[in-house]
Amino acid sequence: MRMPTEIQMLAWAVGLGIVQLFLADAAMTRQRGLKWNVGARDGQPPPLDGMAARLDRALRNFLETFPFFAAAVLALAATGRNDEATALAAQTYFWARVVYVPLYAFGVPYLRSLVWAVALWGILRMLWPLF
Repeated sequence: MRMPTEIQMLAWAVGLGIVQLFLADAAMTRQRGLKWNVGARDGQPPPLDGMAARLDRALRNFLETFPFFAAAVLALAATGRNDEATALAAQTYFWARVVYVPLYAFGVPYLRSLVWAVALWGILRMLWPLF
């Protein structure tokens, strides 16, 4: 039995989240040092800046939208209301989130916000058949 595209995109989105976690953590470790990263991290850490801060914010943004995406995908799968349009919407969310990471990391304004809106559209389009 073929796995629905929405579920495949959910798996890929989990992978993207893990990649973003590693990118943000690697950038944070470069700034704060390995000793801080492997230590107890007691006290207030120095604030991140530059790309490390942007990668951290991009990860936080992903973590804000991902639960809605995952809930929509699982609801579609559970109800069987997925179709070609919801498959395209799931793909749109995923690829927009892929594009979002470098745009945020390199501080690209406006286009980054537009790409975020495209990802949000993907979630909203998946919700439509559920109402």
